[in-house]
Amino acid sequence: MLERRIRLRRPVDLRLTLGPLERGRSSPAVRIVDGAVWRAARTPDGPGAQHLCRAGDVLCARAWGPGAPWLLETAPAIAGLEDDPERFDPPAGSVRNLARLMPGLRLPATRSVMEVLVPTILEQRVAGASARRSYRGLVRALGEPAPGPHHGLFVPPEPARLAELRYWELHRFGIERRRADAIRSAAQHAARLEDALRIGVPELRRRLSCVRGIGEWTTAIVARLAAGDPDAVERGDFNLPNTITWALAGEERGDDDRMLELLEPYRGQRARAVRLIEASGVRAPRRAPRLRIEAVAAR
Repeated sequence: MLERRIRLRRPVDLRLTLGPLERGRSSPAVRIVDGAVWRAARTPDGPGAQHLCRAGDVLCARAWGPGAPWLLETAPAIAGLEDDPERFDPPAGSVRNLARLMPGLRLPATRSVMEVLVPTILEQRVAGASARRSYRGLVRALGEPAPGPHHGLFVPPEPARLAELRYWELHRFGIERRRADAIRSAAQHAARLEDALRIGVPELRRRLSCVRGIGEWTTAIVARLAAGDPDAVERGDFNLPNTITWALAGEERGDDDRMLELLEPYRGQRARAVRLIEASGVRAPRRAPRLRIEAVAAR
């Protein structure tokens, strides 16, 4: 085991920050337990496991396996310490209040494209429970148990292994040909996609757009979670426009254009505004009225 301790200059809530990486309660590669995070990852140096927790104003990072040095080196990024929430200066109103109420919410950066890309492809146009089930089966069957003391944690499969699969070999995980081909194509270009992180978000977006089966929605999620892009917004999401239009305008239903119109005051930090709204628990009503964002922020 290797260990690193980092003194915190600002508050960090690991559950709020890394919650988007946990793919359900039975997530195979990321688990959040009592505010601490367990994560298995395939690093440039090999498989590894990571544990992040807070002890007062110190972030404690521990890591196991061949990838342990890399996981410790990138611990500040994954914990959101390289994110700068002070650049967020929203206009007076509910979002500003939410930022004040959740000062520990940061935007993480995994520094690993495939770790985010594969489960995001699986979430394309299917129910969340189905996507999580497919990802869990895929990782447990084709990945490997993570090093370290956390039993039940699995390192996602190597891109080379995914690239050599035939599309029909993914059917057993409930993955049809369209998403299977997207995963295989992404795996074939994994090295170029990972290298794009070194160049910057625009190049990452450009290279992702060249991969068959990856569109604007998937690209935005990868840019936000892998690179920490604070302005990435998922166009084409089924629920997000309704959530944003309800939270910011009291409108039960919305589309991408209306969502972007309402998010315009937060340009440059739109991903942070969206994440604050999502973390507040506000949702557009379905069959019964839900809490408006003002009610949550007022608390």
